[in-house]
Amino acid sequence: MSRSTDRLSTLLGVQQRAIEAEDRNTLSFLIANDTWHLIPYRQAVVFTEEAAQRTKLRAITGLVSTLTDTPYNLWLKQLEALLRPTHKLTAHTFTAQELPEQLREQWQEWWPEFALRLPLTTPGGQYQGCVYYVREQRWHDAEIQFLDRVHRHYAYCMASLSPHRKLMRRLLPSGRLRWIAGAALATVIALSMIPVRLSVLAPAEVISLKSELVSSPMEGVVKAFHVEPNSEVKAGQLLFTLDDTTLRNRRDVAAQALAVARTEALAMDQRAFDSQKSRADLAALKGRVQEKESELAYLTELLSRVEVRAAQDGVFIFGSKDEWLGKPVATGERIGMLAEPGNLGVQVWVPVADAISLEPGAEMRVYLQTAPLDSLGAELTETSYQASLSPDNIASYRIRGTLTEPATVHIGLRGVAKVYGERKPILYWILRRPLGTLRQWTGL
Repeated sequence: MSRSTDRLSTLLGVQQRAIEAEDRNTLSFLIANDTWHLIPYRQAVVFTEEAAQRTKLRAITGLVSTLTDTPYNLWLKQLEALLRPTHKLTAHTFTAQELPEQLREQWQEWWPEFALRLPLTTPGGQYQGCVYYVREQRWHDAEIQFLDRVHRHYAYCMASLSPHRKLMRRLLPSGRLRWIAGAALATVIALSMIPVRLSVLAPAEVISLKSELVSSPMEGVVKAFHVEPNSEVKAGQLLFTLDDTTLRNRRDVAAQALAVARTEALAMDQRAFDSQKSRADLAALKGRVQEKESELAYLTELLSRVEVRAAQDGVFIFGSKDEWLGKPVATGERIGMLAEPGNLGVQVWVPVADAISLEPGAEMRVYLQTAPLDSLGAELTETSYQASLSPDNIASYRIRGTLTEPATVHIGLRGVAKVYGERKPILYWILRRPLGTLRQWTGL
């Protein structure tokens, strides 16, 4: 057998063993030790490219493991960090004279005179690492070109052994099943992109969009109601009265005090013609008369407030009479609502956990408990920016809408409203709640 035939057989054997390597460590060990059969050298060092462009020392000629951070291993890593930025993708021969003094001093201890750095680059241009070869003789161009072709084969094998590709080969089927799996995956992706309308279900109540708060005009005790709960009233009609016993007694006392003050002022006015001192006291008595007049006017005004009348036509909505009769109330305390029955709408309390982006004009469907088989159409007109406690003591956003369909309903009916938002892919609709919960737990 000729020398060229023997060399070709050796090359084919090395390439075959590289193809059969089970992992990157095995392939790196083969590169560092078996390449010697093709081109003689004293030592080879193999670095591989890892995730996030990290470099890892994989193999050194004659060594089984490179995991220990020995002085030699640390020196090799410093050398690779120096040469990688400028000679990443090209073959490079160098000597100790080209290195910084710190690395040059240790060269004589570890390596002979001439070194060669060869990149592991696939035919497609993917960088997989590099190999350093050192020996006592210079490296010739023919040897470098030959090793460069061999290392392209090494790089191709190294790329096929990356963790990402190994995982994909395990997960993906082969042959016809791969096409079927690809078609199924494409179908699922296409279906997940179908747009759907986001929506939210929340408690709803039929309300009057034009209503006025009826509150206590002053501190007192509720004496009597003059209308029944939820009854229609006319403007100016008496709704309820507060107890006026104390005020009437105070007004009578003030009236008597005013009469006494006026009498004293009149008598002093008559004596003022003859007495200089009487004229001085007259001014004080007139001031007292004005004080009593003001007090009487104030009490009279308060007495006029004990009767609360309707400011407009509507329905006076309040609780049971028994809950209010004899109950002390503060100034401004809510007694009921005066609502206009002809201007009906819906009020919805959307929990904060279920909130979606809503804009005025959004479609709403209302399902009342009195008519579970029917629904009412409505249109969103108002949304709140801040959450508050709902009647169920749940932090919620209050939204309101107008009824867009004629219906026989009245104020106070309750049910559930479905409020529609913007369109999103169905995948977003499926994952919205799980992702929201995950962010609350992880803070990401």
